[in-house]
Amino acid sequence: MPRQPSPMRRQILDSAVRLFAERGFKGTSLHDIAVEARCSKASLLYHFAGKDAILTELLTPPAESLTAMRDDLAALEGDRAVRAAVDVYVGLAMRFRQEVKIIFAELPDMLGHPVLAVIPEAVDQLADALAGRSREPAARVSAQMVIGGVAVTVAADVDVAPDAMRAALVQGALRTLGHPVS
Repeated sequence: MPRQPSPMRRQILDSAVRLFAERGFKGTSLHDIAVEARCSKASLLYHFAGKDAILTELLTPPAESLTAMRDDLAALEGDRAVRAAVDVYVGLAMRFRQEVKIIFAELPDMLGHPVLAVIPEAVDQLADALAGRSREPAARVSAQMVIGGVAVTVAADVDVAPDAMRAALVQGALRTLGHPVS
């Protein structure tokens, strides 16, 4: 079990994720994070080597979750793959809403970040599961629409309760993929 960060380290991470999501990674300085976290810049630098180290720590859990999702979906086929992929993907997107917003705000730079190297392969495998392993163009396009639509929706500041958002995302994804909504 990973060690829990100290309260100050957690405060810095919470402040950084909020600021990165609001202003972008490039638009946020270490000074901004220190002020938001109510600590000195020296204290911040005691806990983190710099802004990139903070970003790495923030993006590691979503990247690890994508890898786990990829592994969980690998053995599933057809309708089971579609439904599991929708449920897991929407859950991850909701759990990491701010991180998704950070990634999308500066997509080309973010995808070059080493901790996110798992994204292209994970997205390809997610699309394959969402398409029910079908090679039909309509299924492949619908899968990509779900991936993009869910990510953009959770990154937007939509004033909807999380449970309602999750339910609507799952239903919308299943409809887009041509599957009955239960």
